[in-house]
Amino acid sequence: MKQIENLSENEHYSAVNLGSLNELMDYNLIHPVNKRLIEGKVFLKDATKATGTEVSFNMLPPHTEQPYFHIHRKNEETYIILKGEGFFQVDEDCFQIKEGSVIRVAPQGKRGICNSSDETMIYMVIQSKEDSLEEYTTADGERIPVEPKWR
Repeated sequence: MKQIENLSENEHYSAVNLGSLNELMDYNLIHPVNKRLIEGKVFLKDATKATGTEVSFNMLPPHTEQPYFHIHRKNEETYIILKGEGFFQVDEDCFQIKEGSVIRVAPQGKRGICNSSDETMIYMVIQSKEDSLEEYTTADGERIPVEPKWR
Protein backbone atom coordinates (compact mmCIF):
# COMPACT_ATOMS: atom_id res chain seq x y z
CA MET A 1 0.00 0.00 0.00
CA LYS A 2 1.32 3.40 -1.01
CA GLN A 3 1.98 6.02 1.69
CA ILE A 4 1.67 9.82 1.44
CA GLU A 5 5.11 11.45 1.37
CA ASN A 6 5.65 14.35 3.76
CA LEU A 7 7.54 17.09 1.94
CA SER A 8 7.88 19.84 4.53
CA GLU A 9 6.02 21.54 7.37
CA ASN A 10 6.19 24.13 10.10
CA GLU A 11 3.61 25.85 12.29
CA HIS A 12 2.00 27.57 9.26
CA TYR A 13 1.80 24.78 6.67
CA SER A 14 2.03 21.10 5.82
CA ALA A 15 3.15 19.91 2.37
CA VAL A 16 2.70 16.35 1.10
CA ASN A 17 3.12 14.48 -2.17
CA LEU A 18 0.71 11.81 -3.37
CA GLY A 19 2.78 10.92 -6.43
CA SER A 20 1.39 10.65 -9.92
CA LEU A 21 -2.38 10.58 -10.26
CA ASN A 22 -1.87 7.38 -12.24
CA GLU A 23 -0.65 5.78 -8.98
CA LEU A 24 -3.90 6.44 -7.07
CA MET A 25 -4.85 2.77 -7.35
CA ASP A 26 -1.89 2.01 -5.07
CA TYR A 27 -3.65 3.75 -2.16
CA ASN A 28 -6.03 1.66 -0.06
CA LEU A 29 -8.04 2.29 3.06
CA ILE A 30 -10.54 0.51 5.23
CA HIS A 31 -13.84 2.41 5.21
CA PRO A 32 -14.42 3.61 8.78
CA VAL A 33 -18.15 2.72 8.73
CA ASN A 34 -18.63 -0.44 6.66
CA LYS A 35 -15.05 -1.74 7.20
CA ARG A 36 -14.65 -2.62 3.50
CA LEU A 37 -11.38 -2.18 1.64
CA ILE A 38 -11.48 0.78 -0.75
CA GLU A 39 -8.83 0.89 -3.46
CA GLY A 40 -7.81 4.07 -5.22
CA LYS A 41 -8.84 6.57 -2.53
CA VAL A 42 -6.72 8.75 -0.30
CA PHE A 43 -7.84 11.34 2.29
CA LEU A 44 -5.63 14.35 3.01
CA LYS A 45 -7.07 16.02 6.14
CA ASP A 46 -4.84 14.21 8.63
CA ALA A 47 -1.77 14.20 6.38
CA THR A 48 -1.97 17.97 5.88
CA LYS A 49 -3.31 18.73 9.38
CA ALA A 50 -6.25 20.59 7.79
CA THR A 51 -8.79 22.10 10.17
CA GLY A 52 -11.53 23.32 7.82
CA THR A 53 -11.71 20.88 4.92
CA GLU A 54 -11.27 17.26 3.97
CA VAL A 55 -9.82 16.64 0.52
CA SER A 56 -9.68 13.25 -1.12
CA PHE A 57 -8.39 11.95 -4.43
CA ASN A 58 -10.38 9.06 -5.86
CA MET A 59 -10.35 6.74 -8.83
CA LEU A 60 -12.90 4.50 -10.45
CA PRO A 61 -11.77 1.80 -12.88
CA PRO A 62 -13.41 1.72 -16.33
CA HIS A 63 -17.10 0.76 -16.34
CA THR A 64 -17.51 0.77 -12.54
CA GLU A 65 -19.44 2.84 -10.06
CA GLN A 66 -19.13 3.95 -6.47
CA PRO A 67 -20.72 0.98 -4.67
CA TYR A 68 -23.15 3.12 -2.65
CA PHE A 69 -25.08 6.39 -2.57
CA HIS A 70 -24.57 8.57 0.48
CA ILE A 71 -25.54 11.80 2.24
CA HIS A 72 -23.84 13.86 4.94
CA ARG A 73 -25.15 15.35 8.16
CA LYS A 74 -23.28 18.69 8.04
CA ASN A 75 -20.83 18.74 5.16
CA GLU A 76 -21.28 19.71 1.55
CA GLU A 77 -19.01 18.16 -1.07
CA THR A 78 -17.53 19.53 -4.27
CA TYR A 79 -16.50 16.92 -6.84
CA ILE A 80 -13.93 17.93 -9.49
CA ILE A 81 -13.52 15.47 -12.36
CA LEU A 82 -9.85 15.38 -13.38
CA LYS A 83 -9.92 12.51 -15.89
CA GLY A 84 -12.54 10.28 -17.47
CA GLU A 85 -16.25 10.57 -18.02
CA GLY A 86 -19.45 9.05 -16.78
CA PHE A 87 -22.56 9.98 -14.84
CA PHE A 88 -23.34 11.69 -11.56
CA GLN A 89 -26.64 11.38 -9.76
CA VAL A 90 -28.03 13.64 -7.04
CA ASP A 91 -31.44 12.57 -5.75
CA GLU A 92 -33.44 11.75 -8.90
CA ASP A 93 -31.30 13.87 -11.29
CA CYS A 94 -28.69 12.02 -13.32
CA PHE A 95 -26.37 13.86 -15.71
CA GLN A 96 -23.20 13.31 -17.74
CA ILE A 97 -19.84 14.38 -16.35
CA LYS A 98 -16.37 14.55 -17.86
CA GLU A 99 -12.94 16.03 -17.27
CA GLY A 100 -13.48 19.58 -16.02
CA SER A 101 -16.94 18.96 -14.54
CA VAL A 102 -17.46 20.41 -11.04
CA ILE A 103 -20.44 19.38 -8.89
CA ARG A 104 -21.34 20.83 -5.47
CA VAL A 105 -23.73 18.71 -3.42
CA ALA A 106 -25.54 19.92 -0.28
CA PRO A 107 -25.32 17.60 2.75
CA GLN A 108 -28.73 15.96 2.24
CA GLY A 109 -28.29 15.36 -1.51
CA LYS A 110 -28.26 11.62 -2.22
CA ARG A 111 -25.15 11.29 -4.40
CA GLY A 112 -23.47 8.63 -6.50
CA ILE A 113 -20.94 8.51 -9.34
CA CYS A 114 -20.34 6.14 -12.25
CA ASN A 115 -17.46 5.78 -14.72
CA SER A 116 -18.92 4.77 -18.09
CA SER A 117 -15.68 5.21 -20.05
CA ASP A 118 -12.87 2.88 -21.11
CA GLU A 119 -10.32 4.81 -19.01
CA THR A 120 -9.83 5.21 -15.27
CA MET A 121 -11.81 8.11 -13.84
CA ILE A 122 -9.89 10.33 -11.42
CA TYR A 123 -11.70 12.89 -9.31
CA MET A 124 -11.11 15.06 -6.30
CA VAL A 125 -13.63 15.73 -3.52
CA ILE A 126 -13.49 18.74 -1.22
CA GLN A 127 -15.66 18.44 1.88
CA SER A 128 -16.44 21.32 4.23
CA LYS A 129 -19.15 22.32 6.66
CA GLU A 130 -22.10 23.86 4.83
CA ASP A 131 -22.36 27.66 5.28
CA SER A 132 -18.99 27.86 7.08
CA LEU A 133 -17.19 30.11 4.60
CA GLU A 134 -17.35 33.57 6.10
CA GLU A 135 -14.99 35.47 3.78
CA TYR A 136 -14.75 34.45 0.15
CA THR A 137 -13.36 37.47 -1.64
CA THR A 138 -9.86 38.65 -2.43
CA ALA A 139 -10.40 41.29 0.27
CA ASP A 140 -9.45 38.62 2.82
CA GLY A 141 -5.88 38.55 1.48
CA GLU A 142 -3.09 41.01 2.17
CA ARG A 143 0.07 41.41 0.07
CA ILE A 144 3.31 41.39 2.02
CA PRO A 145 6.95 41.83 0.93
CA VAL A 146 8.82 38.48 0.86
CA GLU A 147 11.94 37.69 -1.16
CA PRO A 148 11.29 34.38 -3.01
CA LYS A 149 13.93 31.76 -2.24
CA TRP A 150 13.49 30.13 -5.67
CA ARG A 151 15.19 33.05 -7.45
